[in-house]
Order: sequence, then structure tokens, then C-alpha cells
Amino acid sequence: MVVESARARTLSHVDPAEVPLQTALDALADPVRRSILRDLASHDDWTRACGTFDLPVKKATASHHFAVLRSAGLIEQRDEGARRLNRLRREEFDRSFPGLLSATVDRAD
Repeated sequence: MVVESARARTLSHVDPAEVPLQTALDALADPVRRSILRDLASHDDWTRACGTFDLPVKKATASHHFAVLRSAGLIEQRDEGARRLNRLRREEFDRSFPGLLSATVDRAD
């Protein structure tokens, strides 16, 4: 029997096909969020925990950025012990918004 923690139950993931274009654009507009996505794109799935990103913001603000990315269908998160691991949902997002992720994340700011 798998017991899900209260923390894990707070995670909700949106299918990128259900994300409005404006929500996707808003999520990609922020340079901190783009840096998170670039970092995830350069690592294997589920190898980066939220606390391992070198971000120029406080922890609460970083949590907000991860939530925005999750609600835009760009990342998937799961809890493993005390760590929250991340995965870029490139394939799923590209099916809904072809080329958008590459146009914004795969280029330097």
C-alpha cells in the first residue's frame, strides 16, 4: 500500500493540452523560470530537486516559480523523501505548443 504525504497531495499537474496560450506565454516570460527550464533541459528527468537550483530569489519566491511552471504544464514534480524532484515535460508541451519551448528556452536571454 502506497501512502501519499499531505505535501505530495498538494501537487496538481495540468495537461499541457488544457493550458491556454496566454498562461504558457506568461510562464515563459520570466527569466528566472526560463533559467529553471534551461537547467532541467540539460539534466536527466527526476535528477534535480527544487533546493539544488542556484536562483537569485528567496525560497518562497522560488516555490512560486515552480508552481507557475507546474500550472502551465511545463514541469512535473514528485516528492522523494524530503526532496521534490522535477522533470521538464518537453514532449507533452511541444505537442500543444510546437516550437514555443525551443524558441524561448533554447536561446540565451
